[in-house]
Amino acid sequence: HLEGRAQVLAKGKQPGRELKVNSKLRGGDEITVGPKSRLEITLPDSSRLRFAEDTRFQIVQSGTGTAPDVKVHLAIGRTWANVSKAAGIKRKFEIACDNAVTGVRGTVYRMNVNEDASALVRVYEGEIAVSGATKAMEAPKAVGPPTKIAGPKKIAGPRKVSMEEWTLIIRSMQQINIRPDGSADQPRDFTEQEDRDPWVDWNKARDGAR
Repeated sequence: HLEGRAQVLAKGKQPGRELKVNSKLRGGDEITVGPKSRLEITLPDSSRLRFAEDTRFQIVQSGTGTAPDVKVHLAIGRTWANVSKAAGIKRKFEIACDNAVTGVRGTVYRMNVNEDASALVRVYEGEIAVSGATKAMEAPKAVGPPTKIAGPKKIAGPRKVSMEEWTLIIRSMQQINIRPDGSADQPRDFTEQEDRDPWVDWNKARDGAR
């Protein structure tokens, strides 16, 4: 389903092309949803992913063929996921941004990613595991001449959990805020009243029509 315009840039291909209803998308495709536009993608297991205006994302894995996992990276913007319970299918379903990874099965939730890399995740049904995104490992340093080893140091006391180390379970009608540095607030409840906006109303209407 497409309202307005969206463009897709296939992996390794230039230039991008206009996305049309019933277009096929594959792993590696990068999609940009235009201003005043909305996009809905149907996955092989009938799960639905929706994207708001001014959203950029990449389909890392599309859940087709011999690779049943679905992985999407949200660069900026808003997404809504209605994930099929898909009983009996062993697969992962992940939506990630630079600072967090969400993993689910049989859940309705959404993620907003802001320009400063902060993010908001709200769960409507079921539960999800949200983990801090792991940064790429630094390249090993070149071997050089022997150096003097520093002496014993005092061990630091308790510290803030880094973004590589935290994992939290977010349940129905709960939210979590992720800061630009990758740290996260504790989950808290949210109300339908504070959540109401045209984007949420549109998604709930689409979910109800299925």
